[in-house]
Amino acid sequence: MRQLIVTENASADGIVSPMDGWFDPLAADDDLLAVTKAHREAADALVLGRVTYEEFAGFWPHQDDDPTGVAAYLDAVAKYVVSSSLRSADWQNSTILREVGEIEALKQGEGGDIVVTGSVELVRAVQRAGLVDRYRIFVYPAAQGHGRQLFAEPARLELAEARTFRSGVVLLEYISAVAG
Repeated sequence: MRQLIVTENASADGIVSPMDGWFDPLAADDDLLAVTKAHREAADALVLGRVTYEEFAGFWPHQDDDPTGVAAYLDAVAKYVVSSSLRSADWQNSTILREVGEIEALKQGEGGDIVVTGSVELVRAVQRAGLVDRYRIFVYPAAQGHGRQLFAEPARLELAEARTFRSGVVLLEYISAVAG
């Protein structure tokens, strides 16, 4: 069975809604880029909610000089957008899923990791459905003081990895207790 991995960027106070300019998607140090590249190479599916999908589709395909490699990956990877209202998903390799339950079929299939990123409401829905195997939280050295947190309800997690990068970003990777 494939793993579903929630990957999020968060400020030091646990906020995942990027505000106040603390997160630049096109900037990263070599050590951080190497780790995120390895994560991308292990994943062959990306699941997004409608809002995040539309934000990504409006930004990433236009990044012709992307030093991170994210733009090329996002163009090529199989993208699934969970939405009851989206009528078409025109970004290449995109498929619309009408409900969170369809993600279970993706997990049962063959392939690499399935990543959910951004899309806080979708993350909460896959949490409630018990579909999350791992969390990768990149914590940035900034505090926002307000905004949306990743978890709306208590969750039991087991630390799998903690890594600090030269930039001060810390990767916290957790195994979901539900995944056991």
